[in-house]
Formats: sequence, structure tokens, C-alpha cells
Amino acid sequence: MPSMSMWTILQAVCLVGSLSTAVPESYEDDIEVGFGDNYFNEITEEDKTEGETPTASPEPCKAPAFTNWDKLFTMLENSQMKENMLLQYANDIIKVDLQTLRGEMLQFLAQYGGFCASAVESTARRARPQTEMRLQNALEGLQKALAEQYAQHDTALQQLLTDSGNQVAQLERLENSCLKCGREGLVSEAKSFQAQHLIQELTEIENGGRFEKTLATISSDLQAIQEQLNLYTRSDFANMLPSGCDTGLIFPMRSSRNHVEVSPKRPFQTNAVTICLWVKPTQVINKSVLFSYGTTGNPHELQLVLNEQSVLFTVDGETHLVEASGAVQEGQWVHLCAVWSSQQGLTSLWVNGQQAANSPGVAEGHELQSKGSILLGQEYGRYFRHLSVQDTFDVELAFTGKMTGVNMWDRVLDSKEISQQARVDGSGCGIRGNVVAWGVSDIDPKGSVKIIY
Repeated sequence: MPSMSMWTILQAVCLVGSLSTAVPESYEDDIEVGFGDNYFNEITEEDKTEGETPTASPEPCKAPAFTNWDKLFTMLENSQMKENMLLQYANDIIKVDLQTLRGEMLQFLAQYGGFCASAVESTARRARPQTEMRLQNALEGLQKALAEQYAQHDTALQQLLTDSGNQVAQLERLENSCLKCGREGLVSEAKSFQAQHLIQELTEIENGGRFEKTLATISSDLQAIQEQLNLYTRSDFANMLPSGCDTGLIFPMRSSRNHVEVSPKRPFQTNAVTICLWVKPTQVINKSVLFSYGTTGNPHELQLVLNEQSVLFTVDGETHLVEASGAVQEGQWVHLCAVWSSQQGLTSLWVNGQQAANSPGVAEGHELQSKGSILLGQEYGRYFRHLSVQDTFDVELAFTGKMTGVNMWDRVLDSKEISQQARVDGSGCGIRGNVVAWGVSDIDPKGSVKIIY
């Protein structure tokens, strides 16, 4: 198609050239151009008289006479008109050819573009397991070679020690027999033989020592690599979220503005509750609020707080609390669960899946009211959000650290359900509460609190 377009353009150009050269020849005999001495292209008197029309009326059906200038202008107009027509025709041909070429290119890309992309993707997908398998085989081969080398070295050392012991025993027997016979020549010869063997043994031990030093160097390098891998693993584990959680919250500093508002999945009014969460405190001093639920009538309905290394759980005010001492360490993840039932007021605290404290008679017969507010990292105290009070929060109660896996149920969970959530390498974040569900319920970080992944 491009070659045909070029041939068409060449034909059009040749046609324009031929017409431009052919048109003037038809008027060559009729045009006479004269030049005077002092004028250029001036119309002479003869041309004027020749172009004048007679005073008498022209005869009917007789064409008027044209001067040489009229003929020249007519010729130029016809030539320019034809040239414009040919250029327009050539331009239209080029546009049509370019549009056709563009259409064919788009059709080609639509037909083969997806095939090429899928082929590249499938090739890369097939090459990945092969590469991993080759790397795994190479690593296994290296480990096997090192194990064989160590085994050969140990065997050689054991054989050397055995031979050395046998030679020493033989020399002692020979020396004793020579001393009994009183032959000092034999004794000196034996000692010389013993010295030669000792020198040989020392040489072999030295060579073996070099080999052992080489193996020791390799072993030390491997140990250094193992230590680095362990350090990287510990660092990665320290930064990762536990129990398969995908997201978490980071409270970077103590601030009166840093907190998180949680919207329950549904309104609730209950006589039992279970609250579970993962927490990694940056600093545990005085009182730090982890979880709080309050209403307009009672801002301290539920509270789960830290007090230095202890965990406290209160229901219906600070007078009804349960405390687990030594449950929290700075910079370490810990799983906490607080369980309460109004029946007999049975309340317990669970640390890393194990019951750490329990108490009966806590807010016995109390009922949690609905339409309250759930906060993470702060409490409303004596104020409530409906009062529209500025600086509602106390900076001394703010929590600093990381938090994830926050869930709440309107029932009492059993020990198996709690311990399953507390597994660090498990999938406890997949277990979600029916009141607050981590990863489902709406959370609104305030201040400098950020969501981490």
C-alpha cells in the first residue's frame, strides 16, 4: 500500500509539470511581447487600438476580440486552477492512504498485542518456578557438599589420632625392649625413628590444621550469615503485624488530639461483653487508655487501660476493676482480652491466650446501654462529645505505640476462641466480633494517628 501511494503521488507531480509546460505552447504564436527603451511590459499604442471596440453595434453571435494581455491572464488563471486541482487531488490521496495505513496498524495491534502480552506473562510465570527450583537445588547441593567435606575431615582426623596412638605405643614397646637388652644404639635408632615419625605427624597435623582453619573460616562465615539472617528475621518480626493482621494503628506520641473513633456494626444493649486486641506500647507510664466505651449517662461504661506494666479492666466505673500485673512489656506485642458478664459479675483478663486474672461480683446485674462512643487510645472522662467541649481529652491518658486486631462481642468467649486469636503466627485477625469487627467496622483516626499496612 505505501509503494502504490508513492507511485500515485509521482504520477500527479508529472502531470502538473506536463500541463505547466504544455499550456503556454498553445498561445506561443499569438503572444508577442515587446520591450521599449525605457519601459518594461508597457502596453503599446497598437495594442490599445487593437483592443478598442468599434463604435458600431457588434454583430450578433460574434465573440469579442481579446488582446494579448487578456489571453495571457486567461492562460495563467487556467494553469493555476489546474495546479490547485492537482494538488488537492494529491493531498486527498495522501490522506486516504495514511488513514488506511493507520487502520491496518490498529487492527494489527488489536489482533496480536494481547497475544504478545499473554505470551510474555506466561513465559515469566513458567520461568519463575524453574528458577526457584534451580536455586533450591543449588543450595541443597552446597549443603550436601559441606556436610560431606566435614565428614571426610572428621574421618581423617580420627584416623590420624588412631595412627598416632598406635605409633606411640609401638615406640614405647621398642624402647622398653631395647633398655632391657642394654643396647643404646638401638635405643638411639628407635628415638631417631620416633623423632622422624613425630615430625611427620606434626607436618600432617599442620596440614590438617590448615584444612581445619579453612573449614573453621567457612564455618565462622556461615555463622555470621546465620546471625545476620536471625537479626533480619527478628527485625522483620518486630515490624510486622501479628496474627496475620493486614492493617494496624500507630499512635506516634502522647497528644490530647490523638485517638481513634470506632463505629459499631450495629446498636447493642447487652449484659455480657468480650473485648480483644493486640497492642505494642512504646512507653508504659502511669495510666494509658487502650479501649473505652462511654455514654452520656456514664462515660466509664467500659475501660481497658495500662498502668505501667499492669492491665486493668473496669466496668461501670473505676470501683469495679480487675487487674493483671506484669502483663505488658515496652516494645513487645501482647494480646489482651477482657471478659465480663452481669450474671454474678464474673470478669477475667487474658494475656496471650492465658487467663491472668479473674474476679466475681464486678458490676453484677449491670446492663450496658447503647448509643455510646467507642474510643481507642483515649477516654472522654467527665465530658462527652455531645457537649461540644474543646480540648476534651487529657494528654496524660493518651496511648503511644501500635494497635491492631480490635474486636468486640456482646457475649462471653470461651478459652479456645481466645487462645486461637492470641497465636502470633496464626490467622487470629480473621476472627471478627459481632459488635466491633477489625477490618470491617468503620474507624476514624484523629490527630497524628495513622493506619499502617
